[in-house]
Amino acid sequence: MDKPKLPEPWLRGTLTDVEPVQRAVLHALELAKENLEHWCADLTPEELNARPGGVASVGFHLRHIPGSMDRLLTYAEGKLLTNEQIAAMKVEGEPAGGASALLSALSNGVESASARIRAFAASSLSEPRTVGRQQMPTTVAGLLVHVADHTQRHAGQAVTTAKIVKGNRQV
Repeated sequence: MDKPKLPEPWLRGTLTDVEPVQRAVLHALELAKENLEHWCADLTPEELNARPGGVASVGFHLRHIPGSMDRLLTYAEGKLLTNEQIAAMKVEGEPAGGASALLSALSNGVESASARIRAFAASSLSEPRTVGRQQMPTTVAGLLVHVADHTQRHAGQAVTTAKIVKGNRQV
């Protein structure tokens, strides 16, 4: 029996103890995680690595999301990327393992990102920050909002690709 469908996280009245900008970001991450768990949990390793029409694989997106959240939050914290973060980024496109391991890593990434997002004081949101080797200017708020935007973009691509590969299953 299917469990009852809940409204999207931002409509559940949760996280009322969190400042509005951070709350919106956290709700976006929660929604992405729920959608990815729903649509990707039963994918086989072959389906996770499939690239229909040349698009990025579901496995890539599941590996990229926690890594990108970590990198963007590192910039939001006013730090530079470590060699380990750069090395991890370079292997995100390699063939992925099983869905359970990828979704577990995604869940851990969302949990870690959530704690880091909650740590920002509302008064810090307009503080300047820079991104990447070119030191592109932004703010803490800009980076936090991009964490949500970027995560949602990749989650949507992963879900769409998952639906396509599931549609290609032999009956």
